Amino acid sequence: MDEPTQIEMYAWMKLTRTFDEQMVAMWKQGRGLGGTFSGRGHEAISVGAGMALGPDDVVAPMHRDLGTYLVRGMRPERIFGNMLGKATGASRGRDANLHGVGDLDLGIIGFISHLPQSLPTTLGVAMAFKYRDEPRAAMTFVGDGGTTSGAFHETLNMAGLWQAPFVLVIENNQYAYSTPLDQQMHSPNFSERASVYGITTVTVDGNAVIDVFETCAEALERARMGGGPTVIEATTMRMLGHAIHDGAEYVPAGLLEEWERRDPVTNHRKHLLESDVASEATLDQLDATARERIAAAIADAEGAPMPDPDTLGDGVYA
Repeated sequence: MDEPTQIEMYAWMKLTRTFDEQMVAMWKQGRGLGGTFSGRGHEAISVGAGMALGPDDVVAPMHRDLGTYLVRGMRPERIFGNMLGKATGASRGRDANLHGVGDLDLGIIGFISHLPQSLPTTLGVAMAFKYRDEPRAAMTFVGDGGTTSGAFHETLNMAGLWQAPFVLVIENNQYAYSTPLDQQMHSPNFSERASVYGITTVTVDGNAVIDVFETCAEALERARMGGGPTVIEATTMRMLGHAIHDGAEYVPAGLLEEWERRDPVTNHRKHLLESDVASEATLDQLDATARERIAAAIADAEGAPMPDPDTLGDGVYA
């Protein structure tokens, strides 16, 4: 991988981490609307997968895939605006958090909060590409908990049967809300569970952004070329609770300490320095740029107007 791309990965991950940290701080200060979800620990997955997408591909991210939204062109102002219920938000005040944040002009399907309902929706997009004989792929994400639902298995069965240009990233972050893997399923071998549907399966270190990027890029290219679907298990750890209200006291402290040593942002920075890809000064400047960018986005969102009540029925079709 060329050096500019490796540096760009750090810039996107740092922007994502800075957004996340400031978002959590705002909600703890009572400056947020409702609840919110941290993606700390997921930056390598969301950025690596997002950067692997082609310009004509379509993606349906989840609530911990902030980096994918940013990489695809969703401006931080629009996301913060959505979180604060402002008219400038992606859903124009109709939803909050990353729920409903989508823009088909950017190739982003709005997040469906009932997991894993983004899977059949994304498969439908993939099948449209197949019917039209278009060299495009559709990607979506699901957590480990979502793999125990019927929609997960129904989607994979159909994707394998039709050999759809469909890529699914399973974000195995060890916990489905407060339920650890060993209490969710008898065998957490996600590759084994997906392979029975005739689908290519891969497991990747979800804290290594280069590995995530290369794995997703290969899967997406194979899908575009008619090689069928891929399921990618990306292993990581959700470093904070399920949502802002959740202190995650049920997670053993030793487990968090272990995964903190594998922090995706810190370790990619270390890689760039040790391999002489970037200097400390270059990375410090990217850090400063991220802080300035997010501060400006927050100011913009907090100063934006609330939606006009007269528009409440706009976009309602049923």
